Amino acid sequence: MSDFVSKTIGEVIKETAGRIPDHPALVATEFNVRLNYSQLYDQCRKTARGLIALGVKRGDHVSVWTTNVPEWVYLQFALGMVGAVLVTINTNYQTHELEYIVKQSDSTTLFLIDAYRDTSFYETVRRVLPELDRDQPGKIDSPKLPLLKNIVYIGKRESTPGMFKFQDLISMGESVSEETLDERTKSLSDDDVINMQYTSGTTGFPKGVMLTHHNIVNNARMVGDVMGMTEKDSLLIQVPVFHCFGCVMSTLNSVYHGSTMVLLEYFDALKALQMIDREKCTAVNGVPTMFVTILNHTDFDRYDMSSLRTGIMAGAPCPVEAMKQVISKMHCPEVVIAFGQTESAPVMTMTRRDDPIELRVATVGRLLPDIEGKIIDPENGKDLPSNTQGEIVTRSACVMKGYYKMPEATTNTIDQDHWLHTGDLGVMDENGYFKVTGRIKDMIIRGGENIYPRELEEFLFTHPKVVNVQVVGISDKKYGEQVLAAIQLKNGQTATADEFIEFCKGKIARHKIPKYWEFVDSYPMTASGKIQKFKMKEMFEKKYKEG
Repeated sequence: MSDFVSKTIGEVIKETAGRIPDHPALVATEFNVRLNYSQLYDQCRKTARGLIALGVKRGDHVSVWTTNVPEWVYLQFALGMVGAVLVTINTNYQTHELEYIVKQSDSTTLFLIDAYRDTSFYETVRRVLPELDRDQPGKIDSPKLPLLKNIVYIGKRESTPGMFKFQDLISMGESVSEETLDERTKSLSDDDVINMQYTSGTTGFPKGVMLTHHNIVNNARMVGDVMGMTEKDSLLIQVPVFHCFGCVMSTLNSVYHGSTMVLLEYFDALKALQMIDREKCTAVNGVPTMFVTILNHTDFDRYDMSSLRTGIMAGAPCPVEAMKQVISKMHCPEVVIAFGQTESAPVMTMTRRDDPIELRVATVGRLLPDIEGKIIDPENGKDLPSNTQGEIVTRSACVMKGYYKMPEATTNTIDQDHWLHTGDLGVMDENGYFKVTGRIKDMIIRGGENIYPRELEEFLFTHPKVVNVQVVGISDKKYGEQVLAAIQLKNGQTATADEFIEFCKGKIARHKIPKYWEFVDSYPMTASGKIQKFKMKEMFEKKYKEG
């Protein structure tokens, strides 16, 4: 019997606010925001009425280009109440990518903040839309983006020609009655697409993943259940909310389970330590690099982590040492690993809180209760027995409706039996625990031998000087590909390639020992902290070709 619930996002927040109105809901101290569930629900409703006043209809696409600001949370639930589709835009994007997404997604409205790091979002939008200087807010007329009508600015600028301010939206909403909003919310179906996320993908143009209320509400429900989330919990949200990790596994998970959201505008190890200590967070989500950065912060010992209980590590393999330290030094005995992808809204498998540490580092856990998964032969599609490597596929009511306006890409990803092909290589043991052994595309083929970067990375992590390591294949005339290891050393350490070659000898097969060794300070990353191996590959291929 499936436990799938049929609720829209609007119904989820309404129920929680009705059940625990006075319970802390959202804490964003960088913005002086501290709201209980009743206040948060009220703020989301005001935002929703503003969207209706702006002319946003059910099914309209609304792009949101911001960091983790409180307005993002208001918009996530408000768009859910009015039935518009939240299109998430990566905060690292520049003019070309912004234009592509607003256009490809057919967005009628764009929300943006002033700036992030060294990018002015405000100026970037004006470069894409020079006509803003003469257009009235709400009447944008752009030959490049013909469907875009409204731009709403979130920030402190006095003058924003061609744009509404967020406060204008709230004021406009006062002309829309509560009843009008309730009617709109009642007209929605949980099968409506509500969220569109663009997968950055390592190849080709980003694809808009269409997720429904049903997809993400149920994924958030199952993820929080595995973590044991209740109203006693407060979750530090430091992962970007424009990703599923942020908006499903963090915000929606918290609201579904009545937990408190402690929002950081963007990841900062020191701020994370301060917030966990000050707000007594019980849970923290992050990619392994975030945990490693927090653990290695010079002021780590000055902060009290003893309130922590659980959290999710996802987005990349977790080194054994990092997991041990998160459990012991960060007081997270119930930290879990999650695996999935945006197309499955996103989580497919998780380790469980009481799993022994070996399972939490060596596997990505077992399937969530209402999700199917198996390993198939990528060549012929046949099911493979346990402990045999193949492609991980999954099927459930969490799988996306498809890629927006890309029917061919959808058909290539979801087969006629509704299995989603992940492109990930893995094995499943006899107890149903999955291991991810790499991406089909990441596999290195050297002289006809298959080499899996993940296996090598795990081995090199055992070297006492290593804090992080990434292995890629770079093209080679003789062997097809050669192995390159890019190693980040612990603070104050130095090392040589010869030292690492000696370390490998007799422990791993000769053909797996990297030919190239690079010692690096950082890796190219996506905004969510995932390492972009394809960029490393390009960079080093260029270097060794020239060398």
